[in-house]
Parts: sequence; C-alpha cells; structure tokens
Amino acid sequence: MKAKTVYVCSECDFQSPKWVGQCPSCKMWNTMVEETYEKKPEAINKRASFISDNSDAVLFSELKMPSYIRASTGIGELDRVLGGGIVNGSVILLAGEPGIGKSTLLMQICAKIPSKILYVSGEESKGQLKLRAQRLEIENANTYVMTETNVDNILSQIDKLKPETVIIDSIQTMFDPASASIPGSVNQVKECAVKFIAKAKSQGISVILVGHVNKEGIIAGPKVLEHMVDSVLYFEGERSQSYRIIRAIKNRFGSTNEIGVFEMTDLGLCEVPNPSEMLLSGRPEGVSGSCAVCIMEGTRPIIAEIQALVTPTSFPAPRRTANGLDYNRVCLIVAILEKRLGLKFSSCDIYLNVVGGLRLDEPSIDLALAIALISSIKDIPVPKNVLAIGELGLAGECRAISDIQKRINESYRLGFDTIAIPAKCEKEKLRLPNDVSLIDIRSVYDALTLFK
Repeated sequence: MKAKTVYVCSECDFQSPKWVGQCPSCKMWNTMVEETYEKKPEAINKRASFISDNSDAVLFSELKMPSYIRASTGIGELDRVLGGGIVNGSVILLAGEPGIGKSTLLMQICAKIPSKILYVSGEESKGQLKLRAQRLEIENANTYVMTETNVDNILSQIDKLKPETVIIDSIQTMFDPASASIPGSVNQVKECAVKFIAKAKSQGISVILVGHVNKEGIIAGPKVLEHMVDSVLYFEGERSQSYRIIRAIKNRFGSTNEIGVFEMTDLGLCEVPNPSEMLLSGRPEGVSGSCAVCIMEGTRPIIAEIQALVTPTSFPAPRRTANGLDYNRVCLIVAILEKRLGLKFSSCDIYLNVVGGLRLDEPSIDLALAIALISSIKDIPVPKNVLAIGELGLAGECRAISDIQKRINESYRLGFDTIAIPAKCEKEKLRLPNDVSLIDIRSVYDALTLFK
C-alpha cells in the first residue's frame, strides 16, 4: 500500500490531509507536524490485540492485591515525590532539559534498586554508559544494559530476562517497525509508549520513560503521552546552579505537589533532606528588601527567602523583573501597595528574586512579598527573626491560609520566633512553643508595624 502524508497535531493528535496554522480540534497554533505512514491491516490487528493478555471482566470485589505494591528506589527524595516508591506495574515519565541530570539520576537508581533492572539506551553506547558508571562510582550486578531502539527487540529481551524494572532512555529515540514514521515523531512516540505501557500492565513491570522537552519547555511528542502514563515528573533547575528539583506534575498513586531537592556534585546527585536550611544559607543581616516565607510543597513545609530591590529610574517606563515569582502576581501586589499605602512604585524599577532557584506559586507568599517591597522602598531592614505568611486581597486585607500549624513548627525549628500570620486564622487550635510570638495582620496597614 502506498505511503500517505498527513499532518498531525502534537497537542491533541488531530490529523489533517494538509497543513493548517491552527489546529481545528484544540485551536492551538503551529502544532501540525508532517507524518508519513502506511496502513497495514495486519499490523493494526496485531497492535490492537497487544493491549492486554486477558480482557475478561471481573468483579471489583474479586480483585487481588499484589504481594508488594511499592518498591523503594533507594533515593529518599525521589521516593517522597512518588508517594513512597515505585508502584508495581506503573509507568513513570521523567522529563527535563538536556544536561539537567536525568541519565545521572537513572544510573544512581540502578545502583540502589536490588532487583533485576534492564537499562535500555537509545542515545549512548555501552562504552559511554560504562564511562559514566565509573565516574559516578556505581556498580550493580543486577543491572542489564541494552543499546537498542527497536521496540520489538526490546520487548523480546524483556520476556527473556523478566526484569522488575525497565528504564527507557529515551522514548523519543524508540521506533516501532509497524509504523512508517521516523523516530521521534508523534505517531512513533505514541505507538512505542503504548507497547511499553501494555507490557508494564500485563506483566507487572515498572517502566521509567525518559522524555525530552522542546524549546517551549514542554515534553516533546503528543500531549496524550502524559495522559497515558501513571506519573509525570519534571526535572527542574538551572545548569549553572548546583541544585535540582524533581516535581510531580501527575501522580496516580500519590500527591502531585511534592518536590524532591538534589545537589549536583562530582559523584552525581546528592539528596538535600532539609531544603529550608539550604535556601536560607548565606542570608544577609541588616539589609533591606529581604523577607522569609513558609510555603507548602505537598506535605512538606519549606522556608524560602524573597528578595526585593526597588531603585529610582529616570526612564518613563519602569522595569519589572521577577525570578521565581509569577509576574502578574507581582504586578497585583505592587498595585495594592500603591493604592492602599500610597507608595510610589511607578517611578522605580523593581527586581524580585527567590533565593535558590525555587519557584513560588502559592498565594500565601503575598504578605512576605509585600513586606520585602516595603522594606526595599523605605530602605528599612526586616528583623532576621521575622517570618510572614498570608494572602492579600485587592482591598489590602490579609486572608487566612491552610496548614498554619506545620508552617509555624518549621519556622520555629529554623529560628524564626516572630511570625506574622493572618488575623483570621484559628489561633485557639494552634500549639505554640513558649518563646514564639504571633503578629496578627488584618491588612497591609498592619504590616507597617514590623518596621517600627
């Protein structure tokens, strides 16, 4: 049968016989990718029957729990993000920018997991993998290495070795002979992922897929790939900095807000069990424009430092720069301070930064952000033992937040004995240490009392 050329949307998998600028299905722009495929009825039937070995329906009450449901990776921070470890028969998609440390992390996982592992690399040779293992001082007698991109050959090797964990590095380099598309295309990525997922579900094998990201920072390939897998982990961080963060974007077996913090060293990635101390190390004293805040990442409270620099400008359009903060949120807080307190930020440049490369998206940072801006424009330092938590409304009011007890405990553990919290929090239920004092903040006017 003659091969045909179609244009496939990388977001919703919509197919069109000709190129269009906007996808008719999902309305996204410039997502149509040219694909060449050849319909083979026998291949389609084979692919359809591959999904499951047993499709008979059973009662929910008759389902049996496997002998073990989770297996530890040996890396505590990664286990935290996954909800306690890798679930038997689950498929994990690990994505990140080139050079961020994905292959290094997977190599360290191979050294920690005691069960049989099959490491499939479609990007490196066996000699290159051995060279990385020697550099990281890693050795594991239960790890099998395979350099292959043909999915059928990999699946036959899985049936032969019967490993408990399979690592595919990366899914964009794999190809299915039944599809005429080139490796890395939308169809190839989807078809290869379907086969690996079917193998994982039918035989109870844990599969870790490595995914590349494109220039927009999203996972390359079809968006449906993220829906097909059980967990999606993003490996974040600046290559110029030593700290890395693993964030769960999707997790069917745990929280989607947990993060794991690592530090890149000569011997690979080292866990940072206490990120708060890391983020606060080297904090200056007696300098204006700095305020500490406690955020919640899943079930873990983390202390972060927000820095603000407000300087006069001679240009008609002042500059606004925010690293680690939502730009629109910053503009909102600046507008509240100008309207309610009469501070003139319109004639000043504003530079904001979150120390350590952390990104803060929680509304509870509003009060600390406002205090840092007030401190910088007035050039009055915030006391080092003061921490602020709270969400601000457009009227300048300070609204209540959740998990206040965990935030106070973490703040006190790191030496903050004066904590500014919303006045509407239920303080009767709080268990406070003897030397901790709470400052009730009803609005941004009350925040000015911290500078007297």
